[in-house]
Amino acid sequence: VDPNSINQIGLTEVYRSSESPNVDIVFIHGLNGHPYNTWASEDKRVFWPADLLPSILGPKRVRILTYGYDANVHAFTDGVSNDRIHNHAETLASKLAANRNVSIFYLVQLSIKLVTVAAPGMLDRPIIFVCHSLGGLVVKRALIHCKNVSSEKIEHLRSIYVSTYGILFLGTPHNGSDIARWGVLLQNICSAVLPKKFFDTSPHLVKALKTNNETLQNINSLFAEIIGRFH
Repeated sequence: VDPNSINQIGLTEVYRSSESPNVDIVFIHGLNGHPYNTWASEDKRVFWPADLLPSILGPKRVRILTYGYDANVHAFTDGVSNDRIHNHAETLASKLAANRNVSIFYLVQLSIKLVTVAAPGMLDRPIIFVCHSLGGLVVKRALIHCKNVSSEKIEHLRSIYVSTYGILFLGTPHNGSDIARWGVLLQNICSAVLPKKFFDTSPHLVKALKTNNETLQNINSLFAEIIGRFH
């Protein structure tokens, strides 16, 4: 896969089986991540989702996608992380629902209306999410959002929640029950992706992380209520 063919923002289909897929596997990167680099070897020559995973899955009929979003550390720690995470989650849900809705348009002559009909099996195709780091929080928030949709205009988003079969969390912080630990936990995550010099000279970053502890804990608390339906 050519790195330049991967959308930095939004979804990119990186693999599709020759026969009609039965499962969608969606890769979501984390803090300071990238939809290609996060899943590639250090020299960028091997891209796990497209170069390695299909051969391991063998004859299984799958479609593999990556999702990119603004994962700059400040997007999560600038004092409005609640809105940022929620916005990323809503966008992920709407983009994925639209991507899975390969629609056929019919002009109904009697009512002169344009009716959208989803191709059979598209909207109920199982989804498996592969999430890295804080990307897992975006997925959690997206599933919470899709479960709780109340407006008829976005009711189709519920299909994402209903269709999600499994989630693979890689390094996602789950133990949000202890608010006091969140500052240290997220500081360690940031330290892993930021130059030490930058982190040492940015005390506002640590302060912001502590300020947003309750927001992140809330996501995990709400997700705990629905996690039982997923593998």
